[in-house]
Amino acid sequence: MAEKFKVKQRAKLLEFLFTNLNGWSKKKVKQRLQGSSVAVNGVATTKHDFILNVDDVVEVDAVKKTGTSAQTTNKLEIIYQDKDLIAINKPAGLLSVGTTQENKQHALAILRTQLSRGKNSVKLWPVHRLDRDTSGILLFATSKEMREAVMANWGRSEKVYLAVVEGTPKENKGTINQSLRLDDKEYRMHVGKHPDAKSAITHYEVKQTTSSRSLLEVSIETGRQHQIRAHLAWFGHSIIGDERYGTKGERMGLHSMRLSIVHPVSKRMLRLEVDAPRDFYGLLD
Repeated sequence: MAEKFKVKQRAKLLEFLFTNLNGWSKKKVKQRLQGSSVAVNGVATTKHDFILNVDDVVEVDAVKKTGTSAQTTNKLEIIYQDKDLIAINKPAGLLSVGTTQENKQHALAILRTQLSRGKNSVKLWPVHRLDRDTSGILLFATSKEMREAVMANWGRSEKVYLAVVEGTPKENKGTINQSLRLDDKEYRMHVGKHPDAKSAITHYEVKQTTSSRSLLEVSIETGRQHQIRAHLAWFGHSIIGDERYGTKGERMGLHSMRLSIVHPVSKRMLRLEVDAPRDFYGLLD
């Protein structure tokens, strides 16, 4: 049963929920908010510091959404397909692959279902992964052998992202050459020299600036986990909406815009490109 509240005075959403959800633990309240189970005036939000105004209506566990959510989508945008490779435009908020067998709401499972016909189930292998909150190009192979063939030349691939970050870098172009080490307990990358750290190289170029944010085009020579997110945070310009390395927001400002690889069959360069969605560019406002 949904709970509905009418706002009587201006407040931040999370504080309002703590005050009005009597008997709920703070952990449970945060889980509901992060799980898109809270709506303001019929529109879902996960932003804890969302400003509520007088007469706004807040609903918990009965969310009405104005668009298709990545959490409930059943069809993905295919931007390239042949008998060997398939590339999609992954929406933000969707896992690349499942973390458990029970979790069927991820790009790999959705695409398999989308392409399968009757009892002819399609088999796919992810060539790489994108973080849940990163949108853009995600590549799959139709066989394990094809995946390995692509990965054999992965070092020659071009991987370009768009990132909306806090502030404006002093230099219009630059390179971040800092080693990265994964902390298994915190599940985050630490930047800097360490016996367990691995080399990581990130290039950036400022494409647009506003009063407090910048749009960067970012290319990576290495593909370490969380590389762009950790490097830009270390650089002093964390990605908007990146809770792990910066500050939580409505969505994370990271989009996989361009991927160029050597096609394992034709041996020609395959260039894939997809622009970021409107809500991504809205982060610059």
